[in-house]
Amino acid sequence: MGDDSRVDDGRPARWERRAEGPLLLASVLFLAAYTVRVLAPGLPGAVRAVCLAVLVAVWAAGAVDYAVRWWLSGRGADFVRTHPLDTLVLVLPLLRPLRLVRVYEAVQRRTGRPRLPLHARVMTYAGLGAVLLGFTGALAVYQQEHTAPEASIRTFGDAVWWACATLATVGYGDLTPVTPLGRVVSVGVMMCGLALLGAVTGSFSSWLLQVFAREGDEDSAGPPER
Repeated sequence: MGDDSRVDDGRPARWERRAEGPLLLASVLFLAAYTVRVLAPGLPGAVRAVCLAVLVAVWAAGAVDYAVRWWLSGRGADFVRTHPLDTLVLVLPLLRPLRLVRVYEAVQRRTGRPRLPLHARVMTYAGLGAVLLGFTGALAVYQQEHTAPEASIRTFGDAVWWACATLATVGYGDLTPVTPLGRVVSVGVMMCGLALLGAVTGSFSSWLLQVFAREGDEDSAGPPER
């Protein structure tokens, strides 16, 4: 009985290790295909159809991976609660490129090199997440807005500027989405921007407090005795 339980406990981890590489490659393909469809509308219909097929195939692969990990975990509804990013990516495929944030961790595990300290990792992941989220958010908003009547976001450059201002929680207001879907994307980018900014500032503040506390301990200990 004990041996079987240990084997069962290791199955989800083994599946994640095997699927990690293909899923990261799928995330790259998803981002590339979506970028081509949005920024190159003049391509032949066959090329655009291939890009659409890639998007659907990547989403299907992600859905299969999610279902398998859910089944292997044996946790039912708790799996959904404890894997919010995976659940969100399944519902909103545009967030799939955020899986690329795990590239650093995967490389570190395979090379056996020591990982960055916790605070540095949080800031690294948040920075990569902000770049990927900003790019995909700009693509989504540009796709919805550039042909809409009375839209202020007409070029991809406008969309990138809007994404930077939104992620930074500056909100200049010079460029705003006017379509319903564009506003939904805007709300999502705002919420994620606040979360990423909070992660960076919180981790940086915690690191500073630890540095000050360590220096305080060293000062209170006094010079070493001779």
